[in-house]
Amino acid sequence: MPPKVPSNATFKNKEKPQEVRKANIIAARAVSDAIRTSLGPKGMDKMIKTARGEIIISNDGHTILKQMAILHPVAKMLVEVSAAQDAEAGDGTTSVVILTGALLGAADRLLNMGIHPTIIAESFQRAAKRSVDILLEMSHRISLNDREDLIRAATTSLSSKIVSQYSQFLAPLAVESVLRIANEDSTNVDLNDIRLIKKVGGTIDDTEMIDGVVLTQTAVKTAGGPTRKEKAKIALIQFQISPPKPDTENNIVVSDYRQMDRILKEERAYLLNICKKIKKAKCNVLLIQKSILRDAVNDLALHFLSKLNIMVVKDIEREEIEFLSKSLGCKPIADLELFTEDRLGSADLVEEIDSDGSKIVKLTGIKSNNAKPTVSVIIRGANNMILDETDRSLHDALCVIRCLVKERGLIAGGGAPEIEVARRLTKEARAMEGVESFVWQEFANALEVIPTTLAENAGLNSIKVVTELRSRHESGELNDGISVRRSGTTNTFDEHILQPVLVSTSAITLASECVKSILRIDDITFSR
Repeated sequence: MPPKVPSNATFKNKEKPQEVRKANIIAARAVSDAIRTSLGPKGMDKMIKTARGEIIISNDGHTILKQMAILHPVAKMLVEVSAAQDAEAGDGTTSVVILTGALLGAADRLLNMGIHPTIIAESFQRAAKRSVDILLEMSHRISLNDREDLIRAATTSLSSKIVSQYSQFLAPLAVESVLRIANEDSTNVDLNDIRLIKKVGGTIDDTEMIDGVVLTQTAVKTAGGPTRKEKAKIALIQFQISPPKPDTENNIVVSDYRQMDRILKEERAYLLNICKKIKKAKCNVLLIQKSILRDAVNDLALHFLSKLNIMVVKDIEREEIEFLSKSLGCKPIADLELFTEDRLGSADLVEEIDSDGSKIVKLTGIKSNNAKPTVSVIIRGANNMILDETDRSLHDALCVIRCLVKERGLIAGGGAPEIEVARRLTKEARAMEGVESFVWQEFANALEVIPTTLAENAGLNSIKVVTELRSRHESGELNDGISVRRSGTTNTFDEHILQPVLVSTSAITLASECVKSILRIDDITFSR
């Protein structure tokens, strides 16, 4: 029996780094192939069952990858790439992963030719930089006052989602929301200023944008308090209006009804004092933060507040505090001593309205000086799955418009820019010499995965379509891409299939960076 060789000695040869690279590329490509089918307007949706038994139906690349149980460390890098694209551009999360997969396939072929991985990675980055320049060169500059173009870009983003038949209605809504909080000079939009509120009931058509603030909590009516206030002075409090409790569990033994009376009297006096102070600051709408330790407000206090004609909304979540204080221009009040008039926000009207079977509180006409413009959108839908998907789709549409605020250029969609970049890179690769020319050629071929996938998902003959696109681009028609409506090639710019240039440029840059980091790994070790 031969002596047993320790396992490390097996890897002394040159094979290991190649094997590790191959395994990494296979793992990452498996992930990119898994979501290839969900690209484009005819892409399919994925149904995901989470560990808690919830069900998500989506074709947003980032949502799918985030929920997938991925164990391989390199495959996890693809999830991070799509997260980065989601943060940077918001749309194109599927494309960036597919592109990374295609570039890794190209890298695999180049490695088999015996080209060094670092050379491949660096040439890829140079090619990506050139691609970005080409894209910026072929983009059409727009201004934010051009609403039609913004709406077309948002419609293109919504066309691949479940809610695509409502895109005529949701796209203008998204554009309107962003333009409310951005102007011609802004370079970025904080999407936290747009609050998407999901309410079951009604159909997607009932989704509406509200100029003002909407609370899903309802006004407290138990003590007969008001549910409508004009010329409202709004206070946002974080303290409780209920008798104080000691920190430890204490029992008081009462042996005499006079003592009992005193306790109740003290409680009344304590609460009345708080309520009077609130009234004194001219506050007439009170928003109370949810409290864990004790009741945020008890029945006696509610009775006093309704006698003083103050409208009360309780159970405001902690996450909402920042948004509310920003939109209403009021400061959160954590202690009764700080309850002064300058901390209040003001609004023309606060009322509770009935909307499709559920009640909401609507604050309109906010005219405080330090209030920032914010927008609330109420999303309606028949069930939670539709609501979640509408929420994600609207978020993507909002991100598209945010991209246009950041980088004001539109390019044609439908695979047109990818084919054009591939054509120009191939041309430039022929003029180069040595290894670089091979690498650029492979990079250019990899970019064609986007139009190929779009054609495959739409049930077209991908080889025929892509060849036809190549010849059209050769004859100088830059904006020709795949139109699923026409089920063939057409000038997508005239068909109003548009996307922000930032989506494509950031996808190509992120994909090439991710490929670079994957190619540079030559060994995986596990720490103890």
